[in-house]
Amino acid sequence: MIEAPALRRLLVVDPCDDCHRLLPGLRAVGWDVDSCTLEHAGDRSCDVGLLRLQPFHLERPEAVKELISRSGTEWIAVLNQEVLRLQNVGDFVCEWFFDFHTLPFDVSRVQVTLGRAFGMARLRGQGTIHVDQPEHELLGDSKPIRELRKLLSKLAPTESPVLIRGESGTGKELVARTLHRQSQRHAKPFVAINCGAIPEHLIQSELFGHEKGAFTGAHQRKVGRIEAANGGTLFLDEIGDLPLELQANLLRFLQEKHIERVGGSQPIPVDVRVLAATHVDLEAAIEKKRFREDLYYRLNVLQVVTAPLRERHGDLSMLANHFSHFYSHETGRRPRSFSEDALIAMGKHDWPGNVRELANRVRRGLVLAEGRQIEARDLGLMSQQSIATPMGTLEDYKTRAERQALCDVLNRHSDNLSVAAKVLGVSRPTFYRLLHKHQIR
Repeated sequence: MIEAPALRRLLVVDPCDDCHRLLPGLRAVGWDVDSCTLEHAGDRSCDVGLLRLQPFHLERPEAVKELISRSGTEWIAVLNQEVLRLQNVGDFVCEWFFDFHTLPFDVSRVQVTLGRAFGMARLRGQGTIHVDQPEHELLGDSKPIRELRKLLSKLAPTESPVLIRGESGTGKELVARTLHRQSQRHAKPFVAINCGAIPEHLIQSELFGHEKGAFTGAHQRKVGRIEAANGGTLFLDEIGDLPLELQANLLRFLQEKHIERVGGSQPIPVDVRVLAATHVDLEAAIEKKRFREDLYYRLNVLQVVTAPLRERHGDLSMLANHFSHFYSHETGRRPRSFSEDALIAMGKHDWPGNVRELANRVRRGLVLAEGRQIEARDLGLMSQQSIATPMGTLEDYKTRAERQALCDVLNRHSDNLSVAAKVLGVSRPTFYRLLHKHQIR
């Protein structure tokens, strides 16, 4: 017995008479058709959308852009001769729609286009990440990110200080915010201060506050960051850049749990949980007498290490798609997928700036992309990079090639390990053995 094809949901927005005449034929070939006005389209879900473009849509395009961006599917524009004559209609349709049809309809062509749009929407949906809750901001499914989420869930309920270590751009502040959000202090303030971004002569006032008249220009009392975080969490980013004099003051606060404003003499009790982050080697700084050893031990009660992007195998394409959607609202352009050339270039890049660099390159790619996909050149990456490696034994080359093959296939097929194994031409047990051998996932 042959099963009937599964229903595919088509939403027709602001339909015209030609659209209504088209619908019975589409229902006959398996489309589940619904129609509504643009005003109510955001409340409907669909696999493919058909929108009759009218002059007022082009005069106020924000509603159309919002609908297409939020729906996460492909849309086809329907245009009559009046709309075709409008200025910039071509650019608008090419930017925001999968395809277009002019009236009257060519029914066979419409059916083919809808089928292609449905297939593209399914492909696009596989790489799309919907971040509805802030708890899901630590995106990824690689072994390092799974272990990080598990560790944070254990550390968050405690009151102990946490030292967050990792390279620049690996999300240390995001880790701090996650610890605060999952803690008992989540309803109280989260106050962050970058110790390396404030002029040295202002840091004491920023941290501890000052009284009126404490120094020239102090025209009124100022509450410092530590006091502002009372009851909540204080995040000290780039703690390694804190001057030695301020390190002593911070240590005194951690020991005594109270502060004194600059120019004041009254101790002020403050209850905060302190989180600190650094990308520098604090142990080496201690040896060079640039960081106090006693402060180090006060801050390093619990420790979190954020993994660089190059070690988060399988997360690259997921994060790139997330940033494509996230920054599409800022750039005013439709979210774009990445060409195969771009995916290969991203896989070969070392990402010294980690996730922050990826976010910035995708942001740039959205602005520069001229086609329907973001290309390697839009990201500022070479499409055919040849990365020189030092000479080694034949076994070294084989090991590097084996590991690179595993990383490349995981970047493309992390959601389906059976497919990944088939792409490499090995059995699934062999694939798992190789992952274990190279300590991946």
